[in-house]
Amino acid sequence: MPVDRPEAVPDARRPHRIAGGQPGLLAPGATTDPYRLRLYRLLRTEYPLGYDPALDAWLLSRYVDVALALTDPRFTGYPHDGAPRGRAPVPLGLCRGAQVCAPPAVSYRTVEPAVERTAYVLARRIVGRDRADLVADFCRWLPTGAAAAAAGLSYPGVNGRTGGEPHRRTGGGADDCARSTALREHALASFLANMLDDPDLQAAATPGATAPHASGTLLDRAWAETLRRDPPVQIVLRRTRTEVPVSGGTLPAGAPVACLIGAAGRDPARFTAPDRFDPLRADADTLLTGPAHCPAARLGRLEAEHGLRALLTAMPGIRWADGFRPVAGGLLTRSPRTLLVRPS
Repeated sequence: MPVDRPEAVPDARRPHRIAGGQPGLLAPGATTDPYRLRLYRLLRTEYPLGYDPALDAWLLSRYVDVALALTDPRFTGYPHDGAPRGRAPVPLGLCRGAQVCAPPAVSYRTVEPAVERTAYVLARRIVGRDRADLVADFCRWLPTGAAAAAAGLSYPGVNGRTGGEPHRRTGGGADDCARSTALREHALASFLANMLDDPDLQAAATPGATAPHASGTLLDRAWAETLRRDPPVQIVLRRTRTEVPVSGGTLPAGAPVACLIGAAGRDPARFTAPDRFDPLRADADTLLTGPAHCPAARLGRLEAEHGLRALLTAMPGIRWADGFRPVAGGLLTRSPRTLLVRPS
């Protein structure tokens, strides 16, 4: 019996069914791995439109329907009309969905060197250890330092010597989108997991291994591919303003809609070999990465680039700890909770 058929899933791993046989989004085990449970696949193939009473929302899991909900003016923000609608920014990727994504108070020409410097400081702290957890020792610190730089703040705790709250260096400050670091921590952890898990990609991204422009292009594509394959935010809520036909039926007016970003990003009707991490894929799509001009999205991209380069420069022999493999967890937000490495 083919292993990818729902019937082949052991009873303990089958998604819990609700009325009508539809799998429940908040089923036991789904928060651990909705991909392994084949929850997303079942929803895409058998229940492309269904109501989940536990979430109190209609579920959209196919790429074509999720794309419609994210871009069509018949959908608005949830839970109120003032939230972003149509092609305005939505809480997608790293964006928190502010209607006006204002740039930070400090120029990115000032922020980028600070991000690079912070990444190298953090990487050097790990050198010489027998084992380190990149999530705890790197991913949780780098976005904090970047947010402080974007807001014109100094953060004495980022170098690990002192603690305390950020202290203002200059006037003004970044908006909430840039100051919030939790989603960028998740995205950075997934990006590092994907890149360090592939020796060829790791070698191609190593500073000095290739031309800077070629390396930058690879990292751009790898970052976008991470947000498609392993989005930090798995579910985006919208609301219909009127009845809207979708592939599984018709959404009623005024209905809360849960766009399953994690399912849409791995829809085989849109992406070839959707479970494979492939920065060079020909069918790349930026829709699911969020607005490119969002301060959080720009900071996340800088953190990914300079974070990986700092690690590979400080620890060219970095590899997974013996017996470790990166495993993502979570449903509403998702990323590896640990990344255990041997620095050399």
